[in-house]
Amino acid sequence: MKYAGYVFGGLSGAAAGGYFVVYLYRWEWQRALISGVLLLAVEVLLVGIVLHARVSRLRREVAESRDRTEEILRGLERTRSEPPRFRWLEGRRPDGTHRTYVFVPVLMAAGAVMSAAAWAVQKVAAATGRPADRRTAARLAGLAAPPGGVGGAEPLEARPAVRRPPRIRTLVVAVLALAALVLGLVLLADATRTRPQQRPDAAATAVVFEVAVRGSADAAAGRMAARDLWESCRRATRVPARHAPLSRLEGDIWVGSVRPALGDHDRMRLRGCLDDATAERTTAKVLGDGQIGR
Repeated sequence: MKYAGYVFGGLSGAAAGGYFVVYLYRWEWQRALISGVLLLAVEVLLVGIVLHARVSRLRREVAESRDRTEEILRGLERTRSEPPRFRWLEGRRPDGTHRTYVFVPVLMAAGAVMSAAAWAVQKVAAATGRPADRRTAARLAGLAAPPGGVGGAEPLEARPAVRRPPRIRTLVVAVLALAALVLGLVLLADATRTRPQQRPDAAATAVVFEVAVRGSADAAAGRMAARDLWESCRRATRVPARHAPLSRLEGDIWVGSVRPALGDHDRMRLRGCLDDATAERTTAKVLGDGQIGR
């Protein structure tokens, strides 16, 4: 289930990111915003799945450790017998007194005698003993490794605790990753850059689109919505559209013409603005566009 979530989230994030770039390229800002929000939601979903998996694993490990500790504790309690006790600590005499008045002085005297004996043994050993470091080293020389390590390898203590990755491989991977990132940014910037346009050999540009107003079937409301949408989108082009009349073909289908004619990039801007339909309760669908000859 976890891997299915990873696959679903990865595919959804890739689709949302791709559409985000496509809508930005088409100048469809509202759809680009929606795709960006979806991309953020998918990223949060993936982070939540990863955190949930980590927390679940930690909880499972803690529960297993607690159960194991309780099992060991129960085993120790089953095998533990009654601790031995000194007979002089068991019960009281008929007069209600313990026998500690005899044991404690004896214990203190025995401790003093043993401490004195240990001190004497230590002094005698220090006075009569000879250093055996040289003799021990000579006897252990046959077990020592040859100088320079086995097979000419470096000594064990000179080796790192964890083997480090080769520096050349790390450098190559870093350079390739950086080159891929730079190439992706360059290609994206080149695809979305606004280039100087050649003036098309045409008198005007015409766009045919259909307008629908939600919650209203009045023809006057459709006409006002179409004109508002056209007036707001005609200013989205880089080249000013000085002459841009709007005419009704039939029903909710309208045609707008722009003079002078627009280039390919400005036509894409105009189509994107109309498809985005930012007017209140108004949706538009571009049915086609083209250049009108002289």
